[in-house]
Amino acid sequence: MDSSQSQTQKQDIVHKSDPAHKKGLRAVASIEFTKGVAGVLFGIGFVALIHKDVWDIVESLMEFLHIDPDRHWAQVLLDRADQVTDSQLWIVALALFAYSTLRFIESYGLWKTRIWGEWLAIFSGLVYLPFEIHGLIRRETPIKWVLLVINLALVAYVAYVRISGRRLERRSQYQEEPG
Repeated sequence: MDSSQSQTQKQDIVHKSDPAHKKGLRAVASIEFTKGVAGVLFGIGFVALIHKDVWDIVESLMEFLHIDPDRHWAQVLLDRADQVTDSQLWIVALALFAYSTLRFIESYGLWKTRIWGEWLAIFSGLVYLPFEIHGLIRRETPIKWVLLVINLALVAYVAYVRISGRRLERRSQYQEEPG
């Protein structure tokens, strides 16, 4: 048996010995999968706007939602919608599809309790922190606080699982050593 097979078996033993962590990782995987699906749906929405009059669509949406178009922020939104180009819509859609691909890969790795999935979850969650903190500095809202706390909780949990998994790996290596 080569070292990569041995490492995979040790990794499987670590997570099988703690089913609570496996359930927790699967819960995080489900959240990441849902974020991936949302990204795909938004990406499809942006593709659907290509070759359409975005201003008319935004105005219709505002009318449907009973939003007064004379409000300042509504006018800003309509002005922005009037400036949107098809290439900008493609760029946003492709970015959303790339984001979704990352979320799906991460959710697979977490669902299958792979170490690389745990590291990917930790690093991809940490990437959001500067943006979330910057958003809070610019304007504090309860939603921004909730998103920050949820992100920190998910990253902290996966990091805790990774650290405890590493301890179990070391303990099993120590027990296997002759002497």
